[in-house]
Amino acid sequence: MIDAAQTADQIFVLAKQWVLGYSPAALRPLLSAVLSVVPVLIAFPLLFAITTVLERKGLGRIQNRYGPNRAGPFGFFQPIADGIKSLTKEDIIPSSADHAVHLLAPVVLVVAAFLTYAVLPIGRGMVIANLNAGVLFFFAVGTLVELAVFMAGWSSHSKYSLLGAMRAVAQMISYEIPLVLASVVAIMAAGSLSPVGIVAAQAGYSGILPHWFVFTPWGFAGFILFLVAATAESNRSPFDLPEGESEIIAGYYIEYSGFKFALFFLGEYLGMFASSAMAITLFLGGWSAPLSFLTWVPSYVWFFLKLLAMIAGFIWIRGTLPRLRMDQLMGLAWKFMLPMALLNIVAAAVWKFIPSPPVRWAVCAAILIFPCVVLSRGLRRAKKLQVRSYQFAE
Repeated sequence: MIDAAQTADQIFVLAKQWVLGYSPAALRPLLSAVLSVVPVLIAFPLLFAITTVLERKGLGRIQNRYGPNRAGPFGFFQPIADGIKSLTKEDIIPSSADHAVHLLAPVVLVVAAFLTYAVLPIGRGMVIANLNAGVLFFFAVGTLVELAVFMAGWSSHSKYSLLGAMRAVAQMISYEIPLVLASVVAIMAAGSLSPVGIVAAQAGYSGILPHWFVFTPWGFAGFILFLVAATAESNRSPFDLPEGESEIIAGYYIEYSGFKFALFFLGEYLGMFASSAMAITLFLGGWSAPLSFLTWVPSYVWFFLKLLAMIAGFIWIRGTLPRLRMDQLMGLAWKFMLPMALLNIVAAAVWKFIPSPPVRWAVCAAILIFPCVVLSRGLRRAKKLQVRSYQFAE
């Protein structure tokens, strides 16, 4: 039973080693890279296609309407129809646009999104590049997205696209700071910048319960901060200001059509998947099982189940919360999330140096909860953190 579970867990690693064993020695490094990269290039775009149809059907249920239900059984061939439509639509480029930059922008966005997967451990022993500074590589490559967005807005030679690009860049830079600071607590606790090392630091169990960082006060706060910042980084609702159709039509890609528009769409979802995968790696134990008696399930199955749960959360939020105003969005990042992320680092440091579990739980909880309440109430009283109120129409 144990041998069968280990074989199922390592079946892709063993298959790769088997193929490499029958290949010429001179070609093994290149073939090894290809066999590591190609599954990622297939799996996550396929997940993108599945997510789009599930999201549209889920949002339809939330909004009391039907989702896609014409293309194929239950509408599940809708991504195929959308792909064919994107490939056959005319590619229109404004006459005054910078044609080279206009073409490169969606390519840079998608390449940057794919590069982040190089350091994400999808399963036990299943990582393309086990870098010692993998987390740093993840965030460094992610900054190329801001460059691609600005390229798209600038090259289109349109006031609307440029305004959308400036708003997007301002939003991404603002939320990238709390995003990085939220991940620092996991790096401190694991003592490593390697995603593989961070997953290994959460691999133990107390009885049947895992040692995931999310089950600590600083880990839970860091996870929430990371998720909020990742939602804003991915331009997902309620932070989808760069493409506010009621204000600037479609944001930085207003002048894109056909397959290039589809690349922007793909890049945004790949970015959301990558941010969710990094959150899983940092706070939810990566590919490890949620209970000790479930370790026989293959590690990559747990990774993708956690990823699907995260995606479901993003869909739920999109169908539930309305779009924020620009001042609310920026105020939340700079006036609330940034101070809380810094305090969370202090809480993680205090946790490290207090040996008694009850004492450190009480101290770290106080460090986080009391300032959170005081800061939020103070900002609301000073009207520096605008809170929206909603009421049903009569």
